[in-house]
Amino acid sequence: MRTMKPAFLASLVLLLAWSAVAVAAQHGKAPEKQTGILLVAFGSSEESAQVSFENIDRKVKQAYPDVPVRWAYTSHVIRKKLAAQGKLLDSPEVALARMLDEGFTHVAVQSLHTISGAEFHDLQRSVAGFARMGGFAQVALGNPLLATQEDLARTVKAILAIVPEERKPEEAVVLMGHGTHHPANAFYAALMFQLQLRDPNIFIGTVEAFPDAAVILELLTAKGIKTAYLMPFMSVAGDHAKNDMAGDDQDSWKSIFTSAGISCIPILKGTAEFDEFVDIWVEHISQTLAQF
Repeated sequence: MRTMKPAFLASLVLLLAWSAVAVAAQHGKAPEKQTGILLVAFGSSEESAQVSFENIDRKVKQAYPDVPVRWAYTSHVIRKKLAAQGKLLDSPEVALARMLDEGFTHVAVQSLHTISGAEFHDLQRSVAGFARMGGFAQVALGNPLLATQEDLARTVKAILAIVPEERKPEEAVVLMGHGTHHPANAFYAALMFQLQLRDPNIFIGTVEAFPDAAVILELLTAKGIKTAYLMPFMSVAGDHAKNDMAGDDQDSWKSIFTSAGISCIPILKGTAEFDEFVDIWVEHISQTLAQF
């Protein structure tokens, strides 16, 4: 049997207390419908990565101008770093509790993760907990970027749309995803397969899982590729993009590929800087709001 973390227990007590206050304040009357959107990202403490979140925020508010938008970060480490800088970001649980206290009755929680990995399922459990508590009339979670075949097809089109115009057909485009030991990691290989049906010189690897840099290098070498554009397949161009992908250390992808005779051209832009990807998340919000 899994034991609950102290932080989670503290949050749960706080949530229940806020729930009780909210319900008591209603005095048995059905509250007026108030819909809100909660955007949930892993988060980043990199200042340069904020452009990605700003673009998402702008696009969501353009699509739903009459619906208040709130934010939360799932990473405790990132929230702690930002707090030290005077920037306070809520966890998803605290953000939902605040929205309950504010009187929201219907909340569309939108995951800004790339795949439905462990963090997405943690968020799914938190949202389900709020749904069971009954403080909200409805609270529902939208899928991450990749969850269905339709998402894969749209993401293939998005990637093809952002390939640098100057790139030649014989040159490679290598996208770096985060990777996870969760079964959802299979989405990366599935996406690469579907991409290569359209463009055989686009590759997707991961920092922490399969396919890794060694696998991608083997594929590049087998094709005799001499030039590769390196792009992050993450919502933000944060630490992984700057260091693991484009850094000067010998274990970065740029250094590994360069040592093998492949000229590398890094492009430090997260997927959320491109409207083509953000539109997929926005569509997922639409699907959630349609349930209310």
